[in-house]
Amino acid sequence: MTEMMIQKLYKEALKARENAYVPYSNFKVGAALLTQDDEIFTGCNVENASYGLSICAERNAIFSANNSGKRKFKALFVIADTPDPVSPCGACRQVMNEFGDYEVYLANLNGEIKKTSTKELLPYGFSKDDMDDTKK
Repeated sequence: MTEMMIQKLYKEALKARENAYVPYSNFKVGAALLTQDDEIFTGCNVENASYGLSICAERNAIFSANNSGKRKFKALFVIADTPDPVSPCGACRQVMNEFGDYEVYLANLNGEIKKTSTKELLPYGFSKDDMDDTKK
């Protein structure tokens, strides 16, 4: 991933973060997802009074890409106002893992960025391939 593309994803995630709907936590998160064909999908967290119906920025971006028929990704960039680069929740890690191993950039508003991958974030995750009995 080029430095220019990382900075583009940073800016897109930062912009998406501003659209977060967070009346309960006031914790805004933005995400920018880069597909294999270099299209960018963004997402922000959206809270609900029924907390279980809330959605994280990472899943919002991934579901948006899926809605457009995109399921192969190069990278995901996530940003929030945290002391260290933000870390995705377990649900997001599992959803990220569903679509393979790709680069993940975690950041905060101070410009700190940590590069990792979906497999590093969820080393013992499972996917549809693990559930296919014909492959065993």
